[in-house]
This record gives sequence, structure tokens and C-alpha cells, in this order.
Amino acid sequence: MRLVSSCGQFPVGEEIRTRSFAEADFAMFAERLREETALLRYLFENRGLSQREHVAGFELEAWLVDGEGRAHPDNAVFLERLKHGLVVPELAKFNVEINGSPTSLQGKSFSRLHDELRATWTKCVNCARMIDVHLLQIGILPTISVDDLHTGNMSGMTRFAALNEQVLERRGGAPFQIDISGLTRLQRTHPNVLLEAAATSFQVHLQVQPEHAAALYNASLLASAACVGAATNSPMFLGKQLWMETRIPVFEQSVDVGADGFKHVTFGSGYVQQSLFEVFEENLAAYQPLIPQVDDAAPSRFAHLRLHNGTIWRWNRPLVGFDYDGTPHLRLEHRVIPAGPSLIDNIANAAFFYGLVLNFAEEIEALRDEIPFAAAKRNFYRAARHGIDAEVHWRGGEGAHLKDLILRELLPRARLGLLSQNIPESEVQEFLHIVARRVELAQTGAHFMRAWLAKHGDHYERLVLAYLDRQTEGAPVYQWRI
Repeated sequence: MRLVSSCGQFPVGEEIRTRSFAEADFAMFAERLREETALLRYLFENRGLSQREHVAGFELEAWLVDGEGRAHPDNAVFLERLKHGLVVPELAKFNVEINGSPTSLQGKSFSRLHDELRATWTKCVNCARMIDVHLLQIGILPTISVDDLHTGNMSGMTRFAALNEQVLERRGGAPFQIDISGLTRLQRTHPNVLLEAAATSFQVHLQVQPEHAAALYNASLLASAACVGAATNSPMFLGKQLWMETRIPVFEQSVDVGADGFKHVTFGSGYVQQSLFEVFEENLAAYQPLIPQVDDAAPSRFAHLRLHNGTIWRWNRPLVGFDYDGTPHLRLEHRVIPAGPSLIDNIANAAFFYGLVLNFAEEIEALRDEIPFAAAKRNFYRAARHGIDAEVHWRGGEGAHLKDLILRELLPRARLGLLSQNIPESEVQEFLHIVARRVELAQTGAHFMRAWLAKHGDHYERLVLAYLDRQTEGAPVYQWRI
């Protein structure tokens, strides 16, 4: 979404002035953060936030790859040639981010999102061809190697260097510990935050009214297991097959600050009880500032609050942004979905999320009582590990097979949620059908990659090129041939 950058830290195009900070910077930043948090509380309590709701948007993180299917670290040349306001740098030189324009979640909203994404993607693909590279949307690139993940491949912006330095300083210089057990086990250390760049997402945004925000936030927590399970597209990392959505543990372990009691990449600490403001309260109380860039902007711009919130990567994250008239608004950022496999798969995943969350919110108290937060969190990690084969906790304290639950109950719920927004039946059917067929046939991107390797052997470059060919054809992944 155009109002927030890829790391959620800065409005698009903004940069910080320095990568080095003194104690006085931390003290001043903390003071400004307290002031802005108090102002946000006032706006919550006095209806000072935007009453617009159900505005949709997205961010799609993509890879630049060469003719052999390997990461190509040259986004500066690509972006300079492209010159597109919706496409910006990512942490690594081999990644870029494509933003969608906010659109009201009514009428043919998914067709609008898909049309814009396809137009932007086509421009990006054509530009990439001019410099002899390819654009690829995939959760984790199978060919990514440790040799690619060094600071020389970090995009040349001060904010990224500052993030790396401040996280490492908070860790006392200790390397990151990677330990992921799936089909096999990966254990290693890594000296910088570039591991984060290996995990690319399709991040979905939903602007909400303050009085409905708590219900919709809790609904997004409950929906996370189904949304990640139905969309898995990251089954391997550094040559090992691990989780169906290995992006989840990679991201959590790649920016583990270590010193705070609360993890900076997290599913969260609980349901919101009364107001979404509780999350911003937790930010202030539980997290020390990571990048204390002091800004001269008025408190009403929430520069310090937004920067601080941007260094806490909840899988479902509330954001403060601004309407076009400058009124501050609230939106939810749903971060669990991987990039790809196809453009239409991305939008179908968004439709499933929006519909499910809108439906869940209508009976959120009952759902919250029957599915405690600990169970929702456990469901999420089980779905990331096992995909639609996960066993999850559902209503009445009963276990459910995620595939059956999605087909039997959750897709019909998503349909009702979307129809409640006056989205045409044909539009709902078109995009939810893609999710339904993907689940029915057990062919997500992760299923495709595992099946391809089982048939053709561990040839990761060939796998990436086969995946690229099918992505270029444009069909949803359930139609891809192995």
C-alpha cells in the first residue's frame, strides 16, 4: 500500500539521516514516542480517527533472477530504468516491492486490484527483460545461498544499514541462530539481517473504523492459520526441504533482537480486549526503540510511533496511516501470505482473507471464547509447518483437518463476508474458486515445488526456471503441470 514502505518503517521514498545514534537520541525518541502514543489514545477516545472503512490494498515483494534462476542483485539499475512510483527498493538488491493503490472493498474490487497489479507487473517484467533479468514472485527462492546473503547485497539506503547495525548491537554482536526442523533440519549461524531478504510476502491491508478495529484484528489472528495453509509457497531454504511455509521461521529467526522480552517478529501476545490501542500501548511498554531517528514533524504526523511500530513485525500488524485529506486512519496489515505463485493467486488469497475476517468479526466474542489465543497461535504455526494437512483446534474444543475445515466451513464463511460488502456473486465466485481448487487438489506453490523435485530430482535451478515458465503463463497454481 503506497502509504507505508516495505519494512513498514517509513513512508515510501523517505530516508533516515544517519545510521549511528547516541544515548540522547534514544532518550529524545522515547519522549516523542510517549507523546505521540498519548495523542493516539486521545484520538481513539474522542473519535479523532478516520471513519472510512474496508479500504483494501497490498504490497507484493518480488525477486530479480538471472537466466539460471539465481538471485540477481541489481535493483538500483532496474528501478532507475523503470521509474514507477509504486515500485520501490527492498532490503536486498535482488528484491523489489510492488504496491497497490488503495481501493474500496465493494463492487468489483478484486478485479480492480488484479488489473492494476497485472499492469504494474507487466511494466516491471518488460523492464527486467531490457536488462536481461527476470521478475519472480515466490516466498523463498530455492536457489538462494548463503553467499547471496551478505551486506554487499544490501540495498543502498541508510535505513537498511541502520536496521542491521542496531539489531546486531542489541544482540551484542552475536550472530543469528537458525534452527528449523521440517522434512529435514537446518542449523547454522548467520552474521547479518540479510536472512530476512530471503522471505518475501504478499502483504494485505485493510483500513478499518476504530470501533470495529478490535474485532477485525482478532478475526485476522483467527484467520491466519487458514490463510497461510491455503497459500504455502516456501517449502525449502538453503538446499533443505523444511516447512510448507518456511518463510515464517526464517523471518522470525532472521531479526531476533534477543534483548527484549517480546520478540520483534511475532504472532502477538494475545487477543485485543477492548481497543486496538492496546497494541500501541504494548509497543510503548514492552519494546525499546530500535532505530531512534528523531523527527521534527508535529506529533499529529506520528513519525516516531510509526517508525517504532515498523520495527515490530507482528504477523498481523496494526498501522497508523493517513487518508488523502490528512486524517489519521487505522489499518490492518496481514503478513502471513507468501508472494506468488501467480498474480491471480495473490488476489485470490486476499479475497479469502478479507471475506474470512469480515465474517469472523460478526461473531468474534463467541469465536474468541471457543478458540483461545494460545490455540489460534498454535494453529498458525501448525499450518505454516504442514500446510492444509495440519490438524488445528476449532470450535467446541475439537480438532479439525485444515483442508476439510477450509472446504466445509471457511470458504463458505469467506463468501458470506464478501457478499456482505455488496461484492458481486460472480466476483466472489471467480476468486474464491481459485482457493477452493488449490485446496481440493492439494496444489499450492509448495506442493508444486515438492512434487516437481520428487519427479525431477534436486535440481534447484531447473525448478526455478520451470516455476518461472508457469508463472509467466499466468494460470493459477492449481492448473500448473508438474
